[in-house]
Amino acid sequence: MSLLSPAFDASGLRDYAHDWAVVDVETSGLVARRDRVLSLAVVTLGPDGEQTDEFSTLLDPGCDPGPVHVHGLTAERLRGAPVFDQVAPRIAAMLRDRVLVAHNAQFDYDFLAHEFARAGTALPVARRLCTLALNRRVDPPTEDLRLGTLAAHYGVPQVRAHDALDDTRVLAGVLRASLHAAARLELPLPFVSCPPRQDPRFAPRTPKTPCAFRNPGRPEPGGPLVQGMKVAITGETLTPRAELERQAVEAGLNVMGSVSRHTSALVSNDASSGSGKARRALAEGVPVLDETTFVRLLGDVRPGTRHERTRNAEVVIPSPATPPAAALVPPVPEPSVAASPLPGPAPSAPSTPPHTTGPAPQGRPLSGRRVLVLGGTHPDAVAARGRIVELGGAAAINLSASVTDVVLLEGGERDRRMKRITALAFPTHDAAWLDAPVITPLPRQGGGPAAPRVLPRGGVIDLPQPSGSSSAVPWTVTATWAQQTSCEIDVVAFVVDEEEQVCFDEDFVFYGAPENPGGTVRLHSDGPTEQTIGVDLAALPPSARKVVVAAAIDGSPTFGDVGAIHITSGPGPSAAPLAQATLDAATTERTLLLAELYRRGPLWRLRTVGQGYDQGLGALARGYGVDVSD
Repeated sequence: MSLLSPAFDASGLRDYAHDWAVVDVETSGLVARRDRVLSLAVVTLGPDGEQTDEFSTLLDPGCDPGPVHVHGLTAERLRGAPVFDQVAPRIAAMLRDRVLVAHNAQFDYDFLAHEFARAGTALPVARRLCTLALNRRVDPPTEDLRLGTLAAHYGVPQVRAHDALDDTRVLAGVLRASLHAAARLELPLPFVSCPPRQDPRFAPRTPKTPCAFRNPGRPEPGGPLVQGMKVAITGETLTPRAELERQAVEAGLNVMGSVSRHTSALVSNDASSGSGKARRALAEGVPVLDETTFVRLLGDVRPGTRHERTRNAEVVIPSPATPPAAALVPPVPEPSVAASPLPGPAPSAPSTPPHTTGPAPQGRPLSGRRVLVLGGTHPDAVAARGRIVELGGAAAINLSASVTDVVLLEGGERDRRMKRITALAFPTHDAAWLDAPVITPLPRQGGGPAAPRVLPRGGVIDLPQPSGSSSAVPWTVTATWAQQTSCEIDVVAFVVDEEEQVCFDEDFVFYGAPENPGGTVRLHSDGPTEQTIGVDLAALPPSARKVVVAAAIDGSPTFGDVGAIHITSGPGPSAAPLAQATLDAATTERTLLLAELYRRGPLWRLRTVGQGYDQGLGALARGYGVDVSD
């Protein structure tokens, strides 16, 4: 698979006047390549924010309408409605030459793109704007960022939730107010470019069934195969490759697309072929079986040990004391060996008390405060942000409405944001303030969220994961970086087993493959400086022991050039985050492990990592067993 990605559109970020097409869709499910649009509405706005047109319609999806209890659209109500092909020209005319706007815009964009592709045409959208991502930048004092919550905050009346036309009218009002809030802070708008889809058919992929057995290792010389063994096939075979793989899977083996140190055997009729798999097998000492031997062994595969499925239970997050924040000192692996995640047991969970307007806890005077550091050398800024976390505060990397204090290191007064900071009367301090901060009480902001728990590198929390079905809200990990960052950063995820290896290549989620075949892990590109990984923890197979979230830079820049990466994590993209961390001591690294979601008994845990490597994304992916082409 290719690791080349298109760049985000960064033109016009300071301009708030555009032609807008505000969109909302109701759908039969959550997977755009499989499910269908049941109703849609479009409201167009001019650069002055005034409405210029609107259109809404029900649609006959030709399938079961899905969760009627959510959208209220029964099969009877949809019967006789037009099919998408009939309204596609009208929708295309309203979208053309306008910025598509939606709340969680990638969802609406993906569904529309698939519907247009089924109709045999392209979605005429060049750029989109997500009001959810925009409000994460503004960071208003609301309990969460759901559309209804934002509508109440901005004074936009909402009549019928989950009605496409009413939701679109409400969203138009939220957009106007959000643009005013962004302009007040002089925030760049998080536009995302929308290049034409490469595959006009959007053919759904059939998910590979995860192997139900643990990998027992390699067979003894002359010994039998055991269920769960990882096997790969290379070169020409007498039996068609697909049939050979089918027989292996039915026998309980785990057929892989690449070779790693965890591969049990390589099947090849020419071990000296010089293929990539054969070379890797030789380097790793993986035994090679010819096809005849492999087929014979398939007749007597011995029983293996099944992965245990643990039952999710609802938990209460503990609140032990916060240890000092650790500095990031990334080891550099050998050039030929890709990085692997941090080993060992999870450290204990740090905590930050909820936002409060009263006195801060003893020794944590910055509890509930969000402090932006400007200026200084890279090491000085890293040390200042580390000190903020030690004092119980959150280290901000961008200006937003939630910033409570600004620390100016050397040269910080020349930062381009100082004009707005001065105009909006944000409290500013010199570096000495962090030695013994004297603070003023925070103003009371009714309805504001509890402050997310601040985690240092290596911090761990248990996730409140109620038992339930795969329809549970996906857990999210969002990575954000400085808005003036000029290089492209890609957030990726690996779904790995107990050996820190993917079960198949498609469990590597990145911009070229933004969801795995089962739809349990998805990448959401929310803007040029923000990306989110969503994970349906309840639907992951028992073989998935961990989801690793990482970031990579394409090209020569390093994370030392980028600076801090801020991560937040919570139950769904619109919910208030439960935890946050700032990972910012990288220097020469081009890949950075951000966080891990991993099983611990019946629970899931989140751990912040902050482990960096000088190699690129290709080396990191190969370390997790993904067959990639640079």
